[in-house]
Order: sequence, then C-alpha cells, then structure tokens
Amino acid sequence: MRKIAIYGKGGIGKSTTSANLSVSLANKGLRILQIGCDPKHDSTRTITGNFIPTVLELWRESEKTQTAITKKMVLHHGYKGVACIEAGGPEPGVGCAGRGIIRMLDILEDLDIFQGGYDLIIFDVLGDVVCGGFAKPIQTGYSQEIYIITSGEFMSLYAANNISYAINKVGQSRGVRLGGIICNSRAIEREEALVCEFAERIGSRLLHFVPRDLLIQKFERYAKTVVEAAPESNPAQGYATLADKIYHNQDFRIPSPLSFDELITLCENYDEVESVHK
Repeated sequence: MRKIAIYGKGGIGKSTTSANLSVSLANKGLRILQIGCDPKHDSTRTITGNFIPTVLELWRESEKTQTAITKKMVLHHGYKGVACIEAGGPEPGVGCAGRGIIRMLDILEDLDIFQGGYDLIIFDVLGDVVCGGFAKPIQTGYSQEIYIITSGEFMSLYAANNISYAINKVGQSRGVRLGGIICNSRAIEREEALVCEFAERIGSRLLHFVPRDLLIQKFERYAKTVVEAAPESNPAQGYATLADKIYHNQDFRIPSPLSFDELITLCENYDEVESVHK
C-alpha cells in the first residue's frame, strides 16, 4: 500500500487535482482512499457528489452523546468505489485546525481504517503552513511520497518552497521523499518554464503541467470530477496521464529549497523576460 500526500497553497487546486487523480487511478481498477485534511472539508465532494460528515463533527457529537464513532460513520464511497474521509475542522473561532488533523488521524488508527486493503491512500493537505497537524503526514510517516502543486504565481511558489523545507528537514529520518512538482496553470506567460526551473533548482522535477481549462470548474459546480463527467475531454485525459506518472513513479528525492532571495530573483528573471516581449 502506497501513501501519497498532495500539498500546496490554499486555493491552488489541491482538492481538484486529488479528486481527479483518485478517480483516474480507480479507473485502472485500483482501490483508492482519499482523505481530505483541509478544514473546508470539500476535498471529496466531487467524488461522492456531496459534502460528507467530517471526522471532527462526528467526534464532537460522540463526546456529547457518549456514543462510539464507527468506521461506517466516517467512511463514505463515491465514483468507482473510491473511499472518502474528511477531517473537517474546529468550530468557527474555536480551536486549532492543525490539532484537529492529529485527532482525526488518531481516530482513523483506532478504527483500523488504514488496514482496509487499499492500493493507494491519498492525503489532500493544506500547505500554506507546514507545522503542527498539517505536517503530520510528513512528520510521522503517514505518507512517504509527497507531491507539491503550484502555479507560476509568486505566493504559490513561496508556499511550495516552504513545503520543500519541511520535506528536507524530515526526509532523511522519516524516509519521506518529494515525487515531483505539479503545475496547475493560471495561464501566466512562460509559466511552465518558470515552474520547471523552480523544480530543477530545488533538486526535483516538473512531473506534470495541468493547462487551465474552464471545463474542470464547470463540472465542479455540479459536484463531479471532469474525469467522470467528460472522460474523453482533454483535461480528463490529462489527469489520466498524471495518474500514470504517479503510479509508475520511482524518482523520489529530498529537495533543497531556495532561499527567499533566490526565489525572488528567479521570479524576477521571468518578469524581465515578460517585459521584453511586451
């Protein structure tokens, strides 16, 4: 069983990518479990067709009623039988979302969720901050393979660089490796070249480039992945290619993140090239 974590800046397309990746892998006959580790609890909506109860909601209710949480309560299934779990978050204005991830993982361990005979488990993790509970998949070996999603936007690359710091710090002791960078395009000029150079500069590689396509967002409004709703479309075929790359990937590395000044200079170099063309 392989355990994969998808990290990236909030809003960069982690959940979209994770969901389409999960169903693409399921289309190959693999047993997949996707675990949403974002307080927005929307990671699996396009797989199941709806928001599912979160582990933390169920836990809070169980504390009030003194009833036990069961596997059936937390585990839901969607398209192609993909198993789905959402961590959830604390009540608004109360508690720490990162600590909620830690509690969720403890509950899943108690329920033997990870012993379900899955081929791959995919953690969809908020990556703006890689501390506390959000770093748990990296720190404790819940996931040995990390993939970072970014665009060519500076703050997205900044978050990706911070995530590579976290992998670098624990990679040697925990056996965690970076499997590559996935660029979820924002249609920025020379974006693919910029992200490719960023990946190479940190000692990794650009694993896959996802072109911007409004078809993906269109079907998200109807709570469906583009892989399910339009399997012959270009974006669906692109996610199938990404699934192949990840499934067959054997190139895992410990990244060497850039300094802040190096990252600034890299992005400025591409700004200068853009200004010449303009």
